[in-house]
This record gives sequence, structure tokens and C-alpha cells, in this order.
Amino acid sequence: MPSSSSASASGSSSHLHVHPHSAHLAGGPPIQPVGESSIALEEEEEHDYESLPVGSGWAVNMAAGAMAGISEHAAIFPVDSIKTRMQVLPALNPILSGASSHVRSISTTEGIRTLWRGVASVILGAGPAHAAHFGMYEFVREISGGREDGWWGVGGTALAGAAATITSDALMNPFDVIKQRMQIRNSPYRSVLACARTVYAREGLTAFYVSYPTTITMTVPFTAVQFSAYESLKSLLNPDGGYSPITHVTAGGIAGGLAAAVTTPLDVAKTLLQTRGSNPDPRIRAARSMSEALRIIRDRDGLKGLRRGMLPRVLTVAPSTAISWMSYEFFKVLIKQHGALPESGVAV
Repeated sequence: MPSSSSASASGSSSHLHVHPHSAHLAGGPPIQPVGESSIALEEEEEHDYESLPVGSGWAVNMAAGAMAGISEHAAIFPVDSIKTRMQVLPALNPILSGASSHVRSISTTEGIRTLWRGVASVILGAGPAHAAHFGMYEFVREISGGREDGWWGVGGTALAGAAATITSDALMNPFDVIKQRMQIRNSPYRSVLACARTVYAREGLTAFYVSYPTTITMTVPFTAVQFSAYESLKSLLNPDGGYSPITHVTAGGIAGGLAAAVTTPLDVAKTLLQTRGSNPDPRIRAARSMSEALRIIRDRDGLKGLRRGMLPRVLTVAPSTAISWMSYEFFKVLIKQHGALPESGVAV
């Protein structure tokens, strides 16, 4: 870059310069050379929002992820409860089949508040799990080239999503087991602690992780599809890269719904494994693997059993991921701006 003296000598000459990441690692704002266009700083700030230096944004990403996770799960929990009821095999639900039937049954026989049973479990687990999820995602995406253009960027984003999933599911899986045990019909559990104690006493620690391999098998492709679709849609809908809640909601919802539909059969198998201890069927109670769970579902309910709960799952996941991404992007900007509310369409 020409020196400031040569810039001033030219008089009318204007130089455009985007500072490298290393300028931010020093901690202070970059110094604008004489004659530098203000557009350069705007472009740098916009780049700042989308790409933090490696490691420097972990606290921001994890804090934003934790708040996004809690917002996501709390808002969509009743629909998730209906999905769980639908995915449990007929041994526990001999009559009910459709989502509307479950809603009517719950409202008339158990009370509408039953739809919120177990929400405390996901709130307790969602904070740390989503903090780890988004922190790992941003870190791996940065070092794997996920911010590049073309297929290299798509591959890096997919790898980052997979790494994020493996990390977060290790934290979330026990809370998810407790949640689903409390969601099923006639569940004897009234608190998260009581459920955890009973499951541990009767089935041991492995009960909280028996579905973990299935969860990983499901959520790695789910997250890879979701994150790749989200980043692609976000770039398509908002090429300027500024803060745009409409873009985040739209891209997040479409990406989540697509990933949910593709992975529904694995989600049914996961539900069977996580609720097996509450099922009177000996074969289901003895199930230990995803392949065994899939065989049971096929034998008892045919191929349609692998699609059980797809509609409520999509209706759960699409708004859930929309809320999650919107909340994540919002809190990330809010934390970076030290509590100042972000303005739509403005790069920060």
C-alpha cells in the first residue's frame, strides 16, 4: 500500500484497503490512513460480523449459542411432545395415530400443560450444549476453509457442522432421554431429578447414552445438510452480509425443515431407543442399536413406521432452527456491541 505521504501528494487519489485479521488481534480499532475511503471501514466491519479471528470470538459465539438454544427449545417444546407421542410404537399408543388425535387426547385426559412436561430438562441441557455447538462450529468452519467460495466452502461448512454436532450431542443426550421419558403418555415422572434418579437406578448410566450412536448417525448428516443449506441460502438471500433477521429466519427455517425430512427414519429409531425402558414389549426393551431399532419398526409398522412423526418433526424443526439462527445471530451482534441493539441491514 502506498505511504500516507504519497497519498497526500497525489491529492485526488483515494486508496481502498481492507485490514487483515491481525489488525483486530491487537485489541484496538484500526487506524485509518490519510486519504483512505470510509467504505473500506464499512467493508471491514461487515467482514468482522461474518468472520471473527480464530479463537477471538469463542466467548461471543458460545454465549450467543447458549441463549439461542434455550430460546429454540422452549418455544417449540409442545410440538416436540406431540412428535414423541407419535413416534412411540403402538404398544404404548394402540389407538392414536395422527397429531390432532394426540392433541385432543392430551387436552381432554391429561391437560394441556402436559405438553410442557420435561421442558426443564431441555432448558438445562440446551444452554451448555448449544454453547459448545456454535463455538465448535465457528472455530472449525474458520480453520477448515468453510468461509471460502465454491465446493471447498461447502465442504468446510459441512465438516464444521458435523464437529459441532458430535460435541453438543455428548452434552445433550442425557437431557434428551429424560425429556422423552417425561413426554410419553402416562409418564410417571413429574420432575427432571426424579426421572434421572429412577432411570439411573433401574437401567444404569448406559440408559442415558444408549441412543448416542444413533443420535450421532442422525444428527451428523442432519447438521451437515442444515448448516450447508443455511449458509448457502443466507448468501443467496443477503449477499451484502449485513445483519438481516428476515434472512436468518427464512434460511434457518428452510434448512432445518429440509434436514428434518431427510433424517426422520433415524429420529424414529432414536425415540424407540430412548423410551425403550418405558415400553412393555420385551423386544423393544432389549433393543441396543440403531439397526435393531430400525428392524423392529419395519417389522411392527412397515415402511410407514419409518416416516412416523415426519410432519410434526418438520413443523418442530423448521421454526426451531429459524428461531435458533435468528437468536444466535442477534445475540452474537448484541454481545459484540456490548448490549447495543443491532439494526437490520447495518453491518456491525
